[in-house]
Amino acid sequence: MLTLYGIKNCDTCRKASKALENKGHAFQFHDLRQDGLSAELLDRWLAELGLATTLNKRSTTWRSLSDEDKAAVEGGDIPRTKALLLANPTLIKRPLLDLGERILVGFKQADYDAL
Repeated sequence: MLTLYGIKNCDTCRKASKALENKGHAFQFHDLRQDGLSAELLDRWLAELGLATTLNKRSTTWRSLSDEDKAAVEGGDIPRTKALLLANPTLIKRPLLDLGERILVGFKQADYDAL
């Protein structure tokens, strides 16, 4: 089964959900804010996607971080970066669609149509 990771009130996540529903795909929605984020899942995303793809620097959460935290992330402090992402899952780009063999990040209608 497909898993869509996002935040319930995110417009882009809603578009992704609707696209999956319209295509008849069964999926589970995992709300990063309510359901949380495990260290194992974060490690998988970072290994498969890399930090640049996983981290959402356009989020209000990113903008609200201290300059010290931002510098640590941008300086490559992996333990601190992981701790920040786990504590603030809204720093994750969304939606993330786990297809099992690969992960789609963000929403592009053409990618969802191709499923």
